[in-house]
Amino acid sequence: MTNHEFYMNLALSNAKAMKGQTDPNPLVGSVIVNENRIVGVGTHLKAGEPHAEIHAIRMADEMAKGGTIYVTLEPCSHHGRTSPCAEAIVKSGIKKAVIATLDPNPVVSGNGVKILQDAGIEVITGVLEEESRKMNEVFNKFITQKKPFITLKSGITLDGKVATHSFNSKWITSKEARHDVHHLRNENMAILVGINTTLKDDPALTTRIPNGRNPIRIVLDSTLKIPLDYQLVTDKQAETWIFTSQNYDTAKKETLENLGIKVFETSGSNSVNANDVISLLGEKGVSSVLIEGGGNINASFLENKLIDKVVLYFAPKLIGGQNAPTFLEGTGIDQMKDAVELIDTDIIRVGKDYKFTGYPSYEND
Repeated sequence: MTNHEFYMNLALSNAKAMKGQTDPNPLVGSVIVNENRIVGVGTHLKAGEPHAEIHAIRMADEMAKGGTIYVTLEPCSHHGRTSPCAEAIVKSGIKKAVIATLDPNPVVSGNGVKILQDAGIEVITGVLEEESRKMNEVFNKFITQKKPFITLKSGITLDGKVATHSFNSKWITSKEARHDVHHLRNENMAILVGINTTLKDDPALTTRIPNGRNPIRIVLDSTLKIPLDYQLVTDKQAETWIFTSQNYDTAKKETLENLGIKVFETSGSNSVNANDVISLLGEKGVSSVLIEGGGNINASFLENKLIDKVVLYFAPKLIGGQNAPTFLEGTGIDQMKDAVELIDTDIIRVGKDYKFTGYPSYEND
């Protein structure tokens, strides 16, 4: 590991610690080094507050002059809620900037680098670039496509089951794995389930970790069957949004809205149109969604190529039973050549279970 990689890795680690806090802004970390000594460290904490570079410059104070700044994302160049970081770097007297990756927004990409270079600051880009891009996978998609990054999560047995044939599912995974899921919820702006999961479990879909944020709770309910006494209606710890089809109960919609529930119509005649859901969420500024649905919901989003990431918690258990539900239902594929391959995969131990992460590749389509 080079010196540049060492300091950039520190900046990345600090930025990752802020997952779930900075939406709609990206995760950014910064480190200032002068004469082989770290003199400033900064992380973006929350939208509207100073960016990582500003925190690092303030900490370094006079020691920033003549130093090198490491930043995980190209310094901003525009006036928004805060002043441009690129200008602050110039004013600080920093002589070198090491940047992991350029801004993914094509409208401003490269502008921050140009400001630095025009001021005579040496600029190096591409240090741990892939790590930085992956860290901001949510922001990168939303800023370029205006659509949320979709993560499909499920807890399953080694034979792919999510419950027994009698639909008993408590608990497939360990306490440690379930705790890890609450961190996933904390990191996402919204959590999505179908009406069948809602009717079966009456879930709260909240985040049960200290100071965690509760995501917007999204229910796909084509005819508005959700009972009015269920937690997603009565519990006010988080918003509940229901997406329905054209075949909904008008009176029920009015009742739900009077109870503070937002109801959105999609173009589907008898079922909820998944593509409409994603487009509407993007329009509402929702940048990330965690799907915790049943097999049919999961299959629908996968078949429509809407899943960006898959997170599976494998419990070392076997259930069996041809009628026991799996995490992917639907019609399925006919030929193996049409299978969706998961790339950039990773697996770690969580309690007794194994957490698998992968990214669907739709190249065969």
